[in-house]
Amino acid sequence: MAKILALKSSVLGEYSQSSKLIDEFLAQYKDSEVIVRDLAANPVPVLDGELVGMLRPSGELSARQQEAKELSDTLIKEVKEADLLVMAAPMYNFAIPTQLKTWFDFVARAGETFTYTETGAVGLIENTKALIVTTRGGIHQEGGSDFEIPYLKTLLGFLGIREVEVVYAQGLAMGEDVAKPQLDEAVAKLSNYQI
Repeated sequence: MAKILALKSSVLGEYSQSSKLIDEFLAQYKDSEVIVRDLAANPVPVLDGELVGMLRPSGELSARQQEAKELSDTLIKEVKEADLLVMAAPMYNFAIPTQLKTWFDFVARAGETFTYTETGAVGLIENTKALIVTTRGGIHQEGGSDFEIPYLKTLLGFLGIREVEVVYAQGLAMGEDVAKPQLDEAVAKLSNYQI
């Protein structure tokens, strides 16, 4: 049985196209073990000057730091145990949502998900694939304005996740004639995806 970790990050709630696409995808895997984290409904705290102290290997932690470290440990365990990380990543102002960035801030921990060597960083997450579902109001794929997907692939690769597939739904703010075929194509690609 496959283990799937699904991350939603849209602030649009029930109106989110990326969340709807993730839900449709997950409906195919009712027999799988699935964890869904809605990072907008239940956000990971923003890493600040106090919380970054949770990363220290020793020393006493404040209650807030200890709570943050426990959350970080849980998030890391979830992604390490997943066969597939499914990530809803709507494009906001040419980048990923803040909610998704804070998840990465809690998951990217030296000695846990990556380590530094003489030749550079090495990711420690093994055997996890990633599927990114990205929705955009405009059309940015393979253009100079798509900073989101190269950034996500870099972050995932840094953690050791190198097998990454992307499903796009673009032009969603450009009228029904553009949006509907894009959404239909995304649904078709997701229905054909194999873990």
